[in-house]
Amino acid sequence: MKNQTLIQPTRKINYFIVLGFLSFVWSCALKLSPHEYHINVYQTSQDGDNLKLTNVGERITPSKRVNKINLQLLPDEEFQDYIGFGASFTESSAWNLATIPESRRKEVLIKLFSPTEGAGFSLTRTHINSSDYSNGHYTYVDEGDESLSSFSIREDLKGFTGNENDQVRGVELIEPGYDIIPMILEASKVPGAEFKIIASPWSPPSWMKSGETSSMTNGSLMPKYYGLWATYLSKYVSAYKEQGIDLWGITPQNEPLHSNDARWDSNGFTPEQGRDFLRDHLGPQLVKDGHLNINELDVGLRILIYDHNKSTMNNYVSPTYEDPEAAKYAWGTAFHWYANSELDDNNWFAEDLRTHRKQWPNKGMIHTESSIDIDAYDPIGQYWRESTDYAGTFIPFDTYAYDIIKDLNSGTQGYIEWCMILSNQGQPNPYDNFNSAPVLINPKTDEVIYTPLYYLLSHFSKFIRPGSKRIGLEGEQVEGIVKTAAKNKDGSIVLVVFNKNLEQYEISLSLNDSTYSINIGPRSLQTILLKKHHGNEK
Repeated sequence: MKNQTLIQPTRKINYFIVLGFLSFVWSCALKLSPHEYHINVYQTSQDGDNLKLTNVGERITPSKRVNKINLQLLPDEEFQDYIGFGASFTESSAWNLATIPESRRKEVLIKLFSPTEGAGFSLTRTHINSSDYSNGHYTYVDEGDESLSSFSIREDLKGFTGNENDQVRGVELIEPGYDIIPMILEASKVPGAEFKIIASPWSPPSWMKSGETSSMTNGSLMPKYYGLWATYLSKYVSAYKEQGIDLWGITPQNEPLHSNDARWDSNGFTPEQGRDFLRDHLGPQLVKDGHLNINELDVGLRILIYDHNKSTMNNYVSPTYEDPEAAKYAWGTAFHWYANSELDDNNWFAEDLRTHRKQWPNKGMIHTESSIDIDAYDPIGQYWRESTDYAGTFIPFDTYAYDIIKDLNSGTQGYIEWCMILSNQGQPNPYDNFNSAPVLINPKTDEVIYTPLYYLLSHFSKFIRPGSKRIGLEGEQVEGIVKTAAKNKDGSIVLVVFNKNLEQYEISLSLNDSTYSINIGPRSLQTILLKKHHGNEK
């Protein structure tokens, strides 16, 4: 009995020691390692989700559910850097903001440019001289002024009278002094705003051109004015800088293949003319004026050549990139998506983009324009159903999602939509070419509509931030599902997946030693954001 009495307490002590030890081990096991991530899932869907926070992935044991996709993120496998995502500052966009109260206007700009409260647009574009989304034709010099002594960007500063054309006449302007430059400056003051601007000319002044069909429409810049036009563009860069706007990039010409078939401001440049203009005039002028550093093209202003449809991109840029004296001025290539009905049939011209990347690995690639015709009677629903415009028949939401993801996976470094704001009727546009936009404003009622395109672009711009890199992503190829992945400078990882099918899927996502389960609904776009836990988090 004596021995037994002595032994029992010892066993109890050992039991509690073991129990305590096991509890300690178990609690340690529950503590997250530095390589584990917290997940947020944001979804936009045909059912009405608009960047909705849907669920949180957790570490799981892989299940055997149907419609399952196994994906593996490879953060150490890095590809191109990302410059950004966004849409364009146009005179039409500024006019629409001028029609609504200041508080509503600031709200819209926050929703566009705040990375925390909005889309966080980080890469934008604007037009030099007028474009198809201006209230009318304009330039920055007087007729025939070969000295450029009258050069002034007052047209981008002076605001609106309300009598520019029939579409704007009779609409009350709350802020008549608003314009492109005030819009850019106000957007830059949004807390957290961080965006770059690429500027593109639609047409030189008519007196510099030959072969026009109407004012500033079609025809080509006369060679005798190449030097003058280069000086003009450099003056524009300087003038914007004086207003506190440092342009990130410039293209020598918007859509240079339009020399005789456009209905709006345009100017034709053959591949050889584009090469010669860059090599002999624009490049040297920008260097002379201190805007361009050919020894370090990633510093200062960047020149992006082409700026037209990606289907014929490689043929156009070849003469420039194969000429060392011309190529030394070009940072990279800008391209558009038109005609969008041909994209699916040609696998989104992904092979052309990959060929470009392979042939000219030191040149960047940025998508600088896309747009669709508006259905003013159904500006939201039109994105989710078949739509027909000049380019054919397609489903806009699907086309955008596929185009962006295919572009990114093929080496593209940024994506810009055309006008960021238009009216609920796609105006003003004096050429009866009415587009939709991420934001639509009813200038008579002040109603603001955020279209599905706004949320679609936000899935990229809000989460894939400037300076991030595309990373490796392995897994099954499933018809109707496209995806891409990126890693931000803060270490967070972003996976964007689009499911155009009518069925739900379970994504089994592997990262390092962890597996996460995410359900993606039918007809849905998801951004899956993975952020590392801090050491003190459980």
